Amino acid sequence: MSAPSADVATAHESAAGESVIKLGYHQNLTNSDLAPLKEQKWTWYNIFAFWMSDVHSVGGYVFAGSLFALGIAAWQVLVALLVGIVAVNILCNLVAKPSQLAGVPYPVTTRVAFGVKGANIAAIIRGLIAVVWYGIQTYLASVAFGLLALKFWPGLAPWGDVDQHGFLGLSTLGWAGFILMWILQAFVFWNGMDTIRKFIDFCGPAVYVVMIALAAYLIVKAGWSNVSFDLSEGPGLSGWSSVTQMISAFALVVSYFSGPMLNFGDFSRYGKSFAEVKKGNFWGLPVNFLFFSLLVVCTVSAGATVIGTDEDGSIITDPVHIVDRIDNTTAAVLGVLTFAIATIGINIVANFVSPAFDFSNVAPTKITWRTGGMIAAVGSVLITPWNLFNNPTAIHYTMDTLGAVIGPLFGILIIDFYVIKKQKIEVDDLFSMDAGKSYSYRNGWNPIAVIAVIVASILPISFVIWGTAYQASFTWFMGAAAGALIYWLGMKFAPASFIYTAGEEPAVLPTAKDGKLEPSAL
Repeated sequence: MSAPSADVATAHESAAGESVIKLGYHQNLTNSDLAPLKEQKWTWYNIFAFWMSDVHSVGGYVFAGSLFALGIAAWQVLVALLVGIVAVNILCNLVAKPSQLAGVPYPVTTRVAFGVKGANIAAIIRGLIAVVWYGIQTYLASVAFGLLALKFWPGLAPWGDVDQHGFLGLSTLGWAGFILMWILQAFVFWNGMDTIRKFIDFCGPAVYVVMIALAAYLIVKAGWSNVSFDLSEGPGLSGWSSVTQMISAFALVVSYFSGPMLNFGDFSRYGKSFAEVKKGNFWGLPVNFLFFSLLVVCTVSAGATVIGTDEDGSIITDPVHIVDRIDNTTAAVLGVLTFAIATIGINIVANFVSPAFDFSNVAPTKITWRTGGMIAAVGSVLITPWNLFNNPTAIHYTMDTLGAVIGPLFGILIIDFYVIKKQKIEVDDLFSMDAGKSYSYRNGWNPIAVIAVIVASILPISFVIWGTAYQASFTWFMGAAAGALIYWLGMKFAPASFIYTAGEEPAVLPTAKDGKLEPSAL
């Protein structure tokens, strides 16, 4: 009896979707969560809803409001915002294509450039960033819970005092809120990708309904004449100073989306077609973010008239604190719950799904998608994110240093797929340890990619540590450009004996045309 062909494929159901695993796929590179999807079902609306959930958060709200407080005219902010979000749209389309074509998540597509083993570098870096942000976003959602509890039961105030009833820097009430948010997010995640899709499909527009109602309520109370698109405190900038601030605003928009942009393949893999993904990106990025930003500035501006300023006299940009000060209890409760749900939404799509795939990629036989997600969830508690969030210096150096590596990773992946590989991808070789395969390189590692990400990270990290805040806002661009250039030079001019194990250079790859792989990998 002859041995079964390596091309024999079987379908496997998992929480991340039904996938197809061929007999020849190596077990140390494969599980049912990482393998190519059997069917890609997401429409443009699902992608649109993903971006709505990604934007609708306390952090997104504060960020959008801060853009209008940079000291430049409103039209300059809008121009910078528009150019920035259009750039994000283009970059997301670029990074989406390989995952959509192959039906595999971000860490698997990084095997194309880094090698089947070297891809773990890119996966772990992105996974660690997601863990930190997962903890911080969960903490921010728990703050909303605490404010809501105190609104109904003021007697709980002592339990909200960390000095009277606290542990590891968080009050008992804070712990209750954090654990509640942690459990709610874990519940949605544990039920699988289809449940996550349904959750964000509902939450995206639902949050908008409440946001519009909140903005309308505050505008009516304040009067339209008191609504301003300039949230700056003090004299505005002019001349060259305003131009440099516009450029900074553009850079901040791109940098803000750099995390979900890098691993967007975790979601584009589900797209029915690349055209559907691009349509969803258009509505979810330029259209959605512009509308969201205008809604935010109207709410913050009107809120300053209705509820006043913060204790230090500054405008309140945190939506949770805005709604907490509203004298209408129903409106306040609805607002706080909405922003808590919105934060859960972004946490799941941006910081739960990503490390689930990333950590699963490190040890596919031992770590499933669910296990990877729970590792991230537990890690988010161990780092005590409230202490990080309340220490701006610590969070600055921790997150900006990790974030400085995102640019090089992005630059390497894009230059490799579009310039070096010319949009060619061999899906089966993504799961093969055999010598001479497309992505085996040198024992599973591409030394050029490893060198490129290390060298290209030096400049942006140095600006994080020793540079000014203005210079630090451009670290993503520095890293992406340096990573792409160093990788391109290395792949073009380094001898094959340095990149590949001697005598094991890969054969010519198939061509990708019109969103289909030829010959079909599945």
